[in-house]
Amino acid sequence: MNVRTIGLSLYIMFIYWLSTHVPSMHMLFYPALGAFGFIFISRSLSFKQIGGIALGAVISSSIGTIGYMIYPGMISLFICMLITMWMIRTTKWNAPPILGVSLIPFITHAANPWTVPMSICISLIGLLAALGMVFIVERKMSDLPAAMRMKSGAGIRMDAEQ
Repeated sequence: MNVRTIGLSLYIMFIYWLSTHVPSMHMLFYPALGAFGFIFISRSLSFKQIGGIALGAVISSSIGTIGYMIYPGMISLFICMLITMWMIRTTKWNAPPILGVSLIPFITHAANPWTVPMSICISLIGLLAALGMVFIVERKMSDLPAAMRMKSGAGIRMDAEQ
């Protein structure tokens, strides 16, 4: 396991806990959040690219919200998907979860429809902040002398291993 994987998992775990214990925070947790996080930790993206993908997610969820508010049916869903896919291709955001978050308003039926884009925005800002801290920790760890870093399989041996 590396620092990025652990950091992302801890953030997703925290957001899940928060969304289950604080009713007003229920919309912060959605499955695509993990997909965004995985894209951000597994690809070599610049901060500008990561910010663009996050912005695309907020824009696409807003498009989905507007479509749902106009007409909460299949035709509106279809049009929102076409617009979102066109936007992803035009801007060259290679992040399929952007399409997924555009569909959330059609799935959740939130009492206040604008909670969907706001929740996505807040959770992605938190994700970017958490990953920023992870990248700082990674950089600090790489500055440690090699003798101080734990090697894979090194550490305390358990009785069963001896």
